[in-house]
Amino acid sequence: MHIGFITSEYPHHKVLHAAGIATSIKNLAVALVKKGVQVTVFVYHQNENTIIEDQGVTVHLIQKKTYQVFGWYLYRKYLQYYINTVVKNNSINLLEAPDWTGITAFMRFKVPLVIRFHGSDAYFCRLENRKQKFKNFVFEKKALKSASGFIAPTTYAGVETQKIFGLDQKKIKTIHYGLQLEHFVNNRPEQFGANTILYIGTIIRKKGVLELAKIFNKVIETNPDAQLVLIGGDAPDIKTGNTSTYKLMESLFSNTAKASVKYIGKIPYGEVKEQIEKAHVCTFPSFAETLGMVTIESLALQKPVVNTNIGWAQELIDDGVNGYLVHPENIDLYAEKINLLLNDKALCKNIGKAARLKVEKDFNIDKQADKNIAYYTQIIEKQ
Repeated sequence: MHIGFITSEYPHHKVLHAAGIATSIKNLAVALVKKGVQVTVFVYHQNENTIIEDQGVTVHLIQKKTYQVFGWYLYRKYLQYYINTVVKNNSINLLEAPDWTGITAFMRFKVPLVIRFHGSDAYFCRLENRKQKFKNFVFEKKALKSASGFIAPTTYAGVETQKIFGLDQKKIKTIHYGLQLEHFVNNRPEQFGANTILYIGTIIRKKGVLELAKIFNKVIETNPDAQLVLIGGDAPDIKTGNTSTYKLMESLFSNTAKASVKYIGKIPYGEVKEQIEKAHVCTFPSFAETLGMVTIESLALQKPVVNTNIGWAQELIDDGVNGYLVHPENIDLYAEKINLLLNDKALCKNIGKAARLKVEKDFNIDKQADKNIAYYTQIIEKQ
């Protein structure tokens, strides 16, 4: 079997951008290679055309091109030609692409296309209760309608996407993202920075960071030693037009809380594990995700996590067993759960152990790769 992935991001120093989608694709690609599957990744919107080899995966960097008119269409046709040429010359059996922006709209491929619900613009607009640009909806729907099948990282993401676009529910298969668990081992879970609360993710409204500021204000009222560490790039705020969401967040901190906040900004992916290990508690009060890779990374490293209780998160954490689920707008209860963990090391230890077991059961990339292979085989055999 030979599988091709189409993406705008991938974790490699020569690639311009890498975030959660990139991590999930690489985890799967490397796991597939270990199982004897040949994998080619097509990364578009890059500075040059070049081919690199990375852990057994062949990665094609495809240069971004500009056109005087209809650039969105002509670049898609360029990608189509490039990818179809490699598909034919290298006997690729199936292609996979993300739903975001409907990149495969107006493309036709020589092999079946599977679209994975990493999160369409329409999906996030629905969760955030904001209006989507009509063009974006048209592109995403056209791309989805041309696919042979769909993979959802959580059942929640699958159901919501199906409702938005009117897809055939029978074509949607839920397969969680997975981790290479050998890379996420915490040999000293009892050692951490006491009273340190860690958030990792873009500083953007939909991630619940404005609510997190209010939550931390409550936490520090009863725990003056608490510290909040923020890691991730700052983003403009769509609702207010402010160029910095962090500035909005900063304005919400009390004077006491503000003195105990450390905003680090972006860090290399290789340093994420170390930062999680240092944390006492990890928190992700998001309003919009399909799954949330950093949540399962934190669980794997035996960290107690206080997470949102919206849809997808209920498939990651069993409330009160291997973490806590609280709606981000329930400021008092959210702060109460964080303080409960900060004040009880034995509880943290027990929840951390249970969290690791949860990841081993449901998010082991070796097991998830087998599920992907079975689904790919099913789609290929139908053609």
